[in-house]
Amino acid sequence: MKNVGDNETDLENGRFDNDKERSLKTSRSSSRLKVNNQALLSGLAYCLSSCSMILVNKCVLSSYDFNAGISLMLYQNFVSVLIVSSLSILGVISTEPLTWRLIKVWLPVNFIFVGMLVTSMFSLRYINVAMVTVLKNFTNVITAVGEMYLFNKHHDNRVWASLFLMIISAISGGITDLSFNAVGYTWQFINCFLTASYSLTLRRVMDTAKQVTKSGNLNEFSMVLLNNTLSLPLGLLLIFVFNEVDYLYSTPLLRMPTFWLVMTFSGFLGLAISFTSMWFLHQTGATTYSLVGSLNKIPLSIAGIVLFHVPTSLENSASILFGLVAGVFFARAKIKERTQS
Repeated sequence: MKNVGDNETDLENGRFDNDKERSLKTSRSSSRLKVNNQALLSGLAYCLSSCSMILVNKCVLSSYDFNAGISLMLYQNFVSVLIVSSLSILGVISTEPLTWRLIKVWLPVNFIFVGMLVTSMFSLRYINVAMVTVLKNFTNVITAVGEMYLFNKHHDNRVWASLFLMIISAISGGITDLSFNAVGYTWQFINCFLTASYSLTLRRVMDTAKQVTKSGNLNEFSMVLLNNTLSLPLGLLLIFVFNEVDYLYSTPLLRMPTFWLVMTFSGFLGLAISFTSMWFLHQTGATTYSLVGSLNKIPLSIAGIVLFHVPTSLENSASILFGLVAGVFFARAKIKERTQS
């Protein structure tokens, strides 16, 4: 038989086990809550920065009527180089040193990168934000075809069906666009081709680039620094080719402090997209990242129509909504395809 001391010991042990179990549950729930909060915060930061970047660029090019898209791109990239270099020097982030071997490997991709940014600026000047987001879906079509021929990657019927819906929505959107501009649409289609080319070329070049780095790796910060640094001399050349120098000398906008503030803010946003996308991808995963990226286009399109007072019709609004929904279907189809493979 147990004595009174043994019973008290059992009771104390029981209380200790219950307290321990409670503390473990509390720590698990708090860590889960912390992860969820981080994922939510990173997702909001990514959505906010990506939406704001397009809207601010549209504001500079259309509302301010700034007719020097290449100069805007150049200034934004210069701001990015300045910030990333400063953070690297302070030891906040790590970047690979820009060696001549690395530059030679990366230069072809950088030409496409600069072309992609420049054509994006040109198209955004003439086309409303909602139609730009819908027309950008053509990038997915070109990328899917490119993957099939270059990497022998086959997609299932759901992916091709969603791509077909994207094409239909882009065509119907263009037909019903009350502010249709042939020049803007031409630049946007060139942009889609260059964006798809950049995505397809980057996959091959990254493997080669890693081999010529000192650490054998190439993180996102190094790619941001590499792309933006190499874009500066090419951007300067394009400013002279497209004769933006005369415009820059004559425009009164460069004498307005508020305009410089907006341009600098756009440079910060460009860099913020890189940082927040990395953070969000780390907190969630490729599946959630791609789906949120597609859903993010819906509030962006609405904001673009409302903020810039875009004339629209019921047919055009339906085409835009159809295209945005097709983008979400495409993201879901790619997720299922990735899961099955």
